[in-house]
Amino acid sequence: MTVLLSLLAAASYGLSDFNGGWVSKRVSAWTVALAAQLGGVVATLAIALPSDARPSGADLAWALLAGVGNGFGTAFLYRGLSTGRMGVVAPVSGVGAALLPVVTGVLIGERPGPVVWIGIALAFPAIWFVARESSAAAAGSAGVVDGVLAGLGFGTLFVALSRVSEDAGLLPLALNQAAGGVVIVAVALVLRQAWLPRDPRASLGLVSGALAALATWLFMVATRGGNLTVASVVVSLYPAFTVMLAALVLRERVQRTQGVGLVLCAVAVALVAAG
Repeated sequence: MTVLLSLLAAASYGLSDFNGGWVSKRVSAWTVALAAQLGGVVATLAIALPSDARPSGADLAWALLAGVGNGFGTAFLYRGLSTGRMGVVAPVSGVGAALLPVVTGVLIGERPGPVVWIGIALAFPAIWFVARESSAAAAGSAGVVDGVLAGLGFGTLFVALSRVSEDAGLLPLALNQAAGGVVIVAVALVLRQAWLPRDPRASLGLVSGALAALATWLFMVATRGGNLTVASVVVSLYPAFTVMLAALVLRERVQRTQGVGLVLCAVAVALVAAG
């Protein structure tokens, strides 16, 4: 069940990034990122408020830390996607998002079996290959910086949310989304970027936010019943779904290295599930 939920979360994240990346090429990436966070807040509050769950102070603190990671990750991922550096940003962010939780999981005592470790080892090159582009537009150190920052943000998000207790309900998830929005505005102000959505097309970011919130909830549930190490690696395969959607919807050609990555993704998931 952990693998299945994590895979569904990866699909939802992939669809969210596909929509957000497409919109970010047409309007300011910062406004789309903020709209995405607002969409996540609305979606989670609509479900969380009627609930009688009472999260503890520790749950809310972890959710706040997750929100900081969420905001950083979303802001720099969308900035990279908007400038055509997906071939650098996506693989670097995907590997970073998986690496930090894996290290954390080992440090807190998780010990997956040998077959699972083989699947995890295959997942890292799979993430890289599936999102890697050979075009000249993918080159440049700025893309690496965006990818590293996005990966650190999402890795922090995954680690922090895995520490939220099972009976906390969805209010921590709403707090995570709201804190992420504040962080996006703060980073935009520091970098002197326009963050207030003015173009009506930025509202399409709300869809990305709702999908990302769904993915985050699925990940939370997955980590409650299984290892953070396993769940985070499977979720970090989300670039595969973005690439497949681009091929199916936008008719983008899947390059040979991306095809190899997609095969490795399938093998990695199969090994993790079998283990």
